[in-house]
Amino acid sequence: MTVSPTVDFIVVNGPIYTSDPLCEWAEAMAVGNGRVTAVGETAAIRAMAGPDAAVVDLQGRLAMPGLVDVHAHLGLGGRQAAYELPLLPTDSTGEIFAKIRQWAENLAPDEWVIGGIVGSTVMDDITLEDLRQLDEAAGGRPVLLRDDSMHNRWVNTRALELMGVTASTPDPEGGTYSRDDDGALTGVLQELASPVGEEAAAASTQESGERHATAFRTAVQILNSFGVTAVQEAATMGYALETLADLDRRGELTAHVVASMPSRPFIEPGITGPELYDIGELHRTEHVHPDFSKYVLDGVPMTRTSAMLSPYLCSHGSHDPDHTAEPLWELGELTASLEALVDRGLHAKLHATGDAAVRLVLDAVEQVRASRGEAPIFQIAHVEYIAPADVPRFTGLDVVPDASPYIWFPSVIQESIAKQIPAETFDKSWPLKDLFLDGALVSGGSDWPCSAPSPDPWTGLETMITRRNPDPEVPGDLNGGQALDIRQAVAAFTRHPAAAMGLQDTVGMLRTGLSADFIVLDRNIFEEDPSTIHATQVLQTYFEGRVVHDAAAEHAPV
Repeated sequence: MTVSPTVDFIVVNGPIYTSDPLCEWAEAMAVGNGRVTAVGETAAIRAMAGPDAAVVDLQGRLAMPGLVDVHAHLGLGGRQAAYELPLLPTDSTGEIFAKIRQWAENLAPDEWVIGGIVGSTVMDDITLEDLRQLDEAAGGRPVLLRDDSMHNRWVNTRALELMGVTASTPDPEGGTYSRDDDGALTGVLQELASPVGEEAAAASTQESGERHATAFRTAVQILNSFGVTAVQEAATMGYALETLADLDRRGELTAHVVASMPSRPFIEPGITGPELYDIGELHRTEHVHPDFSKYVLDGVPMTRTSAMLSPYLCSHGSHDPDHTAEPLWELGELTASLEALVDRGLHAKLHATGDAAVRLVLDAVEQVRASRGEAPIFQIAHVEYIAPADVPRFTGLDVVPDASPYIWFPSVIQESIAKQIPAETFDKSWPLKDLFLDGALVSGGSDWPCSAPSPDPWTGLETMITRRNPDPEVPGDLNGGQALDIRQAVAAFTRHPAAAMGLQDTVGMLRTGLSADFIVLDRNIFEEDPSTIHATQVLQTYFEGRVVHDAAAEHAPV
């Protein structure tokens, strides 16, 4: 055991799961200067620390590494939690209208109602009557609601007016202003029509540095409360880079954050591509790592915009029986862009939800590997549909599957997807076991605030194991043969995403020399019935050896 002379405190009297394949379990751990100083047997740790060392007594509780979320949208999630109308994906239109009425009572007459998340099952069937009721509920105020994919928006008539959009307005490239069969606008904005609504809303909002800081601070505090101490921000704009760097310089950032800067316009308006990459490098700090670019290869299956190898189901008279959706990039174009990115020293996170888009990414990576070597990291989000022949290519090309079990359960997204994707494809979704056993670095991400109203990792971890809804009243599983075991699922939320983010020498395990990021739980998840893991509570979260979440203190009476 390698021993450092600096010990600030030791952790004893409870099982410690290290997530280190070389030594999975330990009796005790020493921490000094924000790093793990030693891991081993209690007697040895006590002896090296000396009799005066401070002690963290686990009282029999399980300790394990801080969790790592490979895919979250901190600005969107933090802003939603701090400032916006909270909606549940299970809310009906009636419940949404009621919440808007109540929320609007505290707004100025022309103030925007901004909120989310609206479930895909609601977005599937928006009518002109729904639009009328949305107008009425808001009392003349403009409304912008985000859906559970974050690719689409629902706005009302006043918002469309402020956007300058009428029934005769052409669709933006890569997006759609949805219309009914008679050509009337329904208020649904799909894909790259969404930033038009976001830009109109942002123009009327008094954004400020402190407002941004509050949003990101709130997001990180929420992550810490669930035991997350490292995260990959999945679509990082310029204001986000500046805000995160400022928080870190002030000592207020309590997580390692890897930024993914959009290569092209995506969810939010703003500078993208090489100009944004330059801004990213200016805001590199100890805990802010602007190391990735975000590429979007297709849309989402709910709106039939995922690029698929087989046609979508026909469920409406207007549907083309041969429709598969086209990727947003061509192979040569994508390969050249990735090579230029790699030449800048950056890595890539690529959104590809359809099996045709996944294949396109793998084909491009194959060419980039041949020309640029093995060093660059490539992640594919969200690996929902992969052609069987392409599964082994993830390992062969060293491509990371960025998996989002939050999209499975308890989200309503799968219910919506089943209306669009043929059963023979739908039933083979999320082949995580095959990927894991093949040696791919399966990594868990929340995609928060998409899919679910919180980035709770314990629901995602459980459903990787059970492939079932945590609610026992909801029957069935999702491709149950692809279930992981508990150790595999924990790896997907600790050391795997750490390596996928390029932070394997900093986080993801409790190993000598790594950051002392660890959590204390109210239960031993390795001994619990997996169907109860979603109820796990994080008692304490340590970031670099200091407590950044303490459930007892936060719930103590004032």
